[in-house]
Amino acid sequence: MPKQKPPVQPGDRIQLTLTGQTHTGDGVGKYDGFTVFVPLTVAGERVEAKVTKVKKTYAHARMEALLEASPARVDAPCPVFERCGGCQIQHIAYPAQLEAKRRQVANAFARIGGLEEVKVLPVLGMDQPWNYRNKAQVPFSGRRGRVKAGFFAAGSHEVVEFEHCMIQQPENDRAIQRVRELVKELGIPPYNEQKHRGIVRHTVVRTGVNTGEVMVVLVTNGLELPHRKRLVRELRERIPGLASVVQNIQTKRTNVVLGPENRLLWGEPVIHDTIGHVRFVISPHSFFQINPEQTEVLYEQVRRYAALSGRETVIDAYCGIGTIGLYLAQDAARILGVESIPQAVEDARRNAELNGIDHATFTAGPAEEVMPRWAEEGLHPNVIVVDPPRKGCAPEFLDAAVRTDPDRLVYVSCNPATLARDAAYLKEQGYVNRQVQPVDMFPHTSHVECVTVFRKQG
Repeated sequence: MPKQKPPVQPGDRIQLTLTGQTHTGDGVGKYDGFTVFVPLTVAGERVEAKVTKVKKTYAHARMEALLEASPARVDAPCPVFERCGGCQIQHIAYPAQLEAKRRQVANAFARIGGLEEVKVLPVLGMDQPWNYRNKAQVPFSGRRGRVKAGFFAAGSHEVVEFEHCMIQQPENDRAIQRVRELVKELGIPPYNEQKHRGIVRHTVVRTGVNTGEVMVVLVTNGLELPHRKRLVRELRERIPGLASVVQNIQTKRTNVVLGPENRLLWGEPVIHDTIGHVRFVISPHSFFQINPEQTEVLYEQVRRYAALSGRETVIDAYCGIGTIGLYLAQDAARILGVESIPQAVEDARRNAELNGIDHATFTAGPAEEVMPRWAEEGLHPNVIVVDPPRKGCAPEFLDAAVRTDPDRLVYVSCNPATLARDAAYLKEQGYVNRQVQPVDMFPHTSHVECVTVFRKQG
């Protein structure tokens, strides 16, 4: 039987009704039974769209006219929202954003995990879902004396300039603008990605929201940084709360922002911030949740699911700089952290010492290698907490985790799809979850964080 030809071709103008939102924030609908994705639309809307790309089983289209608007549609307050790739769903009212994210999680559990019985709770959102990011990574570009600093447009490396990013901490905005002014005033060449020339590639700003400390990281295409002393002096004068100025060397042709080498230009090599009662050091490379207010909401949910009494041994896997384990430490007898990045492990140990926590130890190595070793050694933790990257937990890790026979496994996830996949696997091994609690760590974007607890059946 010949394969059926897609009913649309690039350039076609079609009308369709959007029936849902994808995990990337696009509206999705059917045209003659064929799936079509349309960005900047809302579920329930009817649009006229121009087809831009056609694959075997789906197409992408651009909205040309809004025929019937959803009651959830709002005017996005950011003037560059439709061009900038930082936010995807500012055009959707915040309560509707939260419900769309809840459905995204529920769909993943039903479709990928085959776990329709798992209850997905309403998303825990923010009272004021703006100005929440404590970290900005801003690419620089320009030519002929012009310096551009902003965020990449969606799906490209075109820099979209902005004066104020509505999801960034105001301190980050001010620091970025001051760096851009000085790069222009001092004639420091911004990076040209096509030619791999120029000096300033990115500026990374990190703010300790609860301490007021600001770190500026200048990412350069080599060791050279003209007018270094004057640049640092002016930054100190123009940026309130500045505590650290670091030069990071990134010479590779890559999308990875930071290179491996840091050079301290002024101040301290780290800044500090707090999550609840715990104080943390933050270096240029540290993974630290970017929304401190919602991080505490997330970690409190982890604490409730862990249900610690003070006598438990807790494994904190994929632990980063130790944030979850140290947050739980006052309620546990022993914390064992494991993390693949050696510098993060050093930071975790330093954070434990900073907080006077002497019953937490941290091991450097991939969790999928360390956990089997612990299982072979006969370790039996009461609780395992995991916070893996978007790809989820490695099978070798989950196998070993099950062999250690924990009472509870608390899973923090930034990707509902891999969480659902791992939930199905854990169910086969005798560990089940009854509910999932999504937390909105990233308002106005398509991303959603989740936390759930698996308990051993029987």
